[in-house]
Amino acid sequence: MIAAALLTASTSPGGIAAGEPGGPPLALACAKALVCAHEGTQVVDRALVVVRDGRIESVGDSRTSAPPAGAELVDLGAHWLVPGFIDLHSHVGGDLGINDMVFQANPELRVSTAVVPLNANLERALAAGVTTILFIPGSGTNCGGQGILLKTAGRSYDEMVVRDPGSLKIAQADNPARWGYGMGRGMMNWTIREFCSRGRAYANAWTEFERGAGPEPERDLKFDVFRELYAGRTQISTHTQVYQVVYNTLRILRQELGLPVYIDHGEFDAFLLGEMARELGVAGILGPRSISTQVKSRGVDHDGKVVGLAAAWQENGLVEIGFNTDAPVVPAEELPLQAAMGAHYGYDDSQLGTLRGLTIVPARTAGIDARVGSIEVGKDADLLAVRGDPVDPRTGIECVWVGGRKVYEAREGRRLW
Repeated sequence: MIAAALLTASTSPGGIAAGEPGGPPLALACAKALVCAHEGTQVVDRALVVVRDGRIESVGDSRTSAPPAGAELVDLGAHWLVPGFIDLHSHVGGDLGINDMVFQANPELRVSTAVVPLNANLERALAAGVTTILFIPGSGTNCGGQGILLKTAGRSYDEMVVRDPGSLKIAQADNPARWGYGMGRGMMNWTIREFCSRGRAYANAWTEFERGAGPEPERDLKFDVFRELYAGRTQISTHTQVYQVVYNTLRILRQELGLPVYIDHGEFDAFLLGEMARELGVAGILGPRSISTQVKSRGVDHDGKVVGLAAAWQENGLVEIGFNTDAPVVPAEELPLQAAMGAHYGYDDSQLGTLRGLTIVPARTAGIDARVGSIEVGKDADLLAVRGDPVDPRTGIECVWVGGRKVYEAREGRRLW
């Protein structure tokens, strides 16, 4: 049995378990591995996945591949292996001990100061297979500050951090309209264009200095993040929903300013912009709403129909589609249910789209696909042992490894989700 096999895990002379950095190799044999690579083979039947020093060393067929010398072999039986899930919109990575509503735009604010390892929300997320999150500020202003990409299983901040800054959070429309004296959408568009234009000028000045073509600029913490953005080392995650608002996201941030950006939410009738988003290379990370109904007060008219948002974006030409929870709006542990809802309401899942929307799509969107998002050689061994289709709500997560370390096992009496 899987539980019995895992309970007899071998360790190094220093007490380090197999698969962890410094420990012996770990070989996981399973009925199949859903690889979720960006291109190429997606499924390996009777797979053997070897983990060494926290990373994936090889992925092969257990009928023709042997574990390396000194490895611990764990037979997962009929279980499958899949990559750990990634949620690019989460507010549960720590406490809310930050004030992201001081100014209308706060690009210098860092949510990293609020990270709390091993908090209960992360433990439940981990039990549901969520191994990486983007912990971000709120949407009460046009720019709440910088988010941070975290592993959910780290015992300390240093163990958790994947990248800081994980994103720059920009918000449009209704939520920031409540800030201060109240703002209309024209005012918000002006604000976003103005501070991002200043950020672009700041980043360009540093680029010229580094090329030896200009003087050294005075450092300004408010705009430092734009150096990361224009170097392609982070992205803008945008709280943006209805057609008009998403259109301005695409027009101002992507077309005019050339910033790396993705759609966060993408609700109501925004799916009509699917082709435009695809042409601009903008992904849609959808949620927490999975459906859109008729809201004529917002100018949304679906002729009385209930529209599945993931399906509608897909039908309108968008390819890179992922899912989020906006936790705690939807609990973090319900991330796979968000994908299941997409399929239930018409999203074509014939090419593993829902699972890819939890793994390689958000990894590529956030620029962390060299480390996570698929079961490929060299990547972090963030792995889930599941009893079947991982997006089916009836499927249980049996074991979770993060960086080669077993961090969760749903033995009898310990299942958290």
